[in-house]
Amino acid sequence: MPKSHRQLLQGNEAIALAAQKAGLGFFAGYPITPASEILHALIGTGVKVVQMEDEIASLNAVIGASMAGLKAMTATSGPGFSLMQESIGLAHMTETPLVIVDVQRVGPSTGMPTLPAQGDLMQARYGSHGDYFPLVFYPNSVAELYRFTFTAFSAAEESLSPVILLSDGYISHLYETIELREFKARKRRKKPLGAGNRHFTGLTSENYLPQATNTRAHRSLIGRLAEKQELVARRHAYYEYIENKESDALLIAYGALSRAAYAVRDDYSLFRPIRIFPMLSELGPIARRYRRIVVAEMNAGQYVRLVEGVVGKKVEFVPVLGGRVDLAEFRRLLAGPQTRRGNKAEPPLPQSPEPFQDE
Repeated sequence: MPKSHRQLLQGNEAIALAAQKAGLGFFAGYPITPASEILHALIGTGVKVVQMEDEIASLNAVIGASMAGLKAMTATSGPGFSLMQESIGLAHMTETPLVIVDVQRVGPSTGMPTLPAQGDLMQARYGSHGDYFPLVFYPNSVAELYRFTFTAFSAAEESLSPVILLSDGYISHLYETIELREFKARKRRKKPLGAGNRHFTGLTSENYLPQATNTRAHRSLIGRLAEKQELVARRHAYYEYIENKESDALLIAYGALSRAAYAVRDDYSLFRPIRIFPMLSELGPIARRYRRIVVAEMNAGQYVRLVEGVVGKKVEFVPVLGGRVDLAEFRRLLAGPQTRRGNKAEPPLPQSPEPFQDE
């Protein structure tokens, strides 16, 4: 194949193709809308593909394959991602590199399975228990899904951790003609299970030996993991900033909704995080240039809370709920009075109720 050529691809197909080129050796998953095409596209490609009985088994199989020496990946949507959370913590604790693709849909529960949303942001960052520091990327086009699949595999190998690639029902089911460039992906460094002397445990450990009651060892472990993840994150500080020198307002959007944000470039400067987590330190200096900061997302308010922590002031919020993005409605929402609750005026603070007393 030439160094690059153009091809019409669906977003999920682009992820599957890029994963193969990045060296994917094993995929385990359970069919779920709107991520199933990734599983389908990998069958018959030379990648070892297993349809598991559920998402818990899928991620555990991926962890095992990675430990055995293969680059490994799974793909799911919100309900399946919820089931994977305990195993995500295990993979962080055992420093097992792998990639998890989460193609988001409307929730909670079964929700609206065929419609897109951005409701898994907090789950991507905080879904498992304890302290861990995931690397999470969220592209906004088929070309970027292709490009950042390579990035996810490289970041997983660099950090020796699970890396999450977020998508949504819009982008993953979108067809675009993209240039299939040859990107490099970092190769496996650690020897597989069975080579050398390694002990895999979910317990706090030091030099692969369990230290389940050692406070010093745990503090040292968490400090080392945090420092490692931050170092890798700095190598992948991807974002898009479109400056409008005539505007005093900055609009922050990501994923599918950021494509709608391009339509209001005449009124706003735009900031689009691609590395969603860890939070981009570059946002702070950019945001300080603007009087107004507006966050728009397809949920009831997840990223906006973290943005306020970075920029250090009140941020306006535009929720776009229900799995539908309409440009005319989006413009109306941006034009209305915005609060963290959306386009409604802030109600007065409630009074503290009287303490309950038994009669």
